[in-house]
Amino acid sequence: MVKISKEDLSLHNLKKLIKKEFNETDKLIKNQINSDVNRIPKLSKHIIDLGGKRLRPMLTISCAKMLKIRNKNHIKLAAAVELLHTATLLHDDVVDESIYRRGEKTSHTLWDNKSSILVGDFLLGKAFQLMVKTNSIECLNILSKAAAIIAEGEVLQLVETNNVSIKEINYIKIIESKTAALFSSACEVGGIVSGANKSQRKNLFNFGKNLGTAFQLKDDALDYDGSSNKMGKNNGDDFYDGKVTLPIILAMKNASKKEKDFLKKTFNKKVRNKTDLEIAKKIIRDKDTINQTLKLANRYGEKAKYIMRDFENNPIRNALIDLVDFSLIRNH
Repeated sequence: MVKISKEDLSLHNLKKLIKKEFNETDKLIKNQINSDVNRIPKLSKHIIDLGGKRLRPMLTISCAKMLKIRNKNHIKLAAAVELLHTATLLHDDVVDESIYRRGEKTSHTLWDNKSSILVGDFLLGKAFQLMVKTNSIECLNILSKAAAIIAEGEVLQLVETNNVSIKEINYIKIIESKTAALFSSACEVGGIVSGANKSQRKNLFNFGKNLGTAFQLKDDALDYDGSSNKMGKNNGDDFYDGKVTLPIILAMKNASKKEKDFLKKTFNKKVRNKTDLEIAKKIIRDKDTINQTLKLANRYGEKAKYIMRDFENNPIRNALIDLVDFSLIRNH
């Protein structure tokens, strides 16, 4: 018998409750990448097969099923959410010049930058086609707004790259845009197609926003304290990319002049090496900023769980509360 860890069990339970809809969504996603232009399905299949946890479509399905599903629109929206997310991954990998994703070579290294960007655009187009098929202007408005916010967050992160003096408020804005925006929209549209009232919609949006922020904070902590072979990226990727995240921001507050000078100088370099990373990790450990980052993640997680308790007690609602815990205790 395979032993399932506590973190995997919370995800396993939710998947079990939405298994039928999850499989339908997966099938629809794979149908959307068909094209007579051979490179499109090949490159799309590569990034989609890398998979990941598929949390965003799971949220759309779960929030719809937690209320009262009226039709199959939640399947179309869940697929649209995942295609939108996948498109941003293709674009991100090019911008970040990432070589690996989940231990496999990124699409732009197997093909080229132009192909990855254009296939990302193709997937965006397919995502919007699915949104239109739901005949819901509200859902189209919410997800198109999320797409714009994600791009805005990416540009802000680009502007703040290498800036160790970045304000914490700007850092939170980046992660709320890059990650939380799609989490919150994925939850809200699931509610809309299931007849959620105004109060329920607001709660679903805020649940997703707090969950997404907690999830990203945990990711940023893992970048300095996680296991590369289990993560969807290599340990230290943010550091090598010059992305200044909360563990560094908090370390800068209490660092000595010598440590501050090192971090400033290191992040201003065109290329950072493994020795630089080890020194940065030591500063982070000395200032205990991983724990501080995780404490903030837990605060956002508690907000998410508190919001979900406003919904009627049922297995899916409880599994979504457990999902928050999964996001916080995972080690990858």
